[in-house]
Amino acid sequence: MAQPIKPIKIEKKTASASSSYAFGKQNYQFMIIGLAIIFIGFFLMSGSEDIFSTTKMTIAPIVVVFGFAFEVFAILKKSSDNS
Repeated sequence: MAQPIKPIKIEKKTASASSSYAFGKQNYQFMIIGLAIIFIGFFLMSGSEDIFSTTKMTIAPIVVVFGFAFEVFAILKKSSDNS
């Protein structure tokens, strides 16, 4: 007579506490701030009045570049979140 088949135990892999995200909460906050700075710079560049104004030609591009530099800082900053 054939012996009954034993059920196979399947082990479920759960997310361990050691898995972590690439960025922490503070990194995402800095990224949002950087995006806001970039949007402000593009807003300063927009408009149809006086295309050669100091704001559009000098200040707005500096604000946009500062926003991108802030984004690089937000990405490269080491996350302090251990959990």
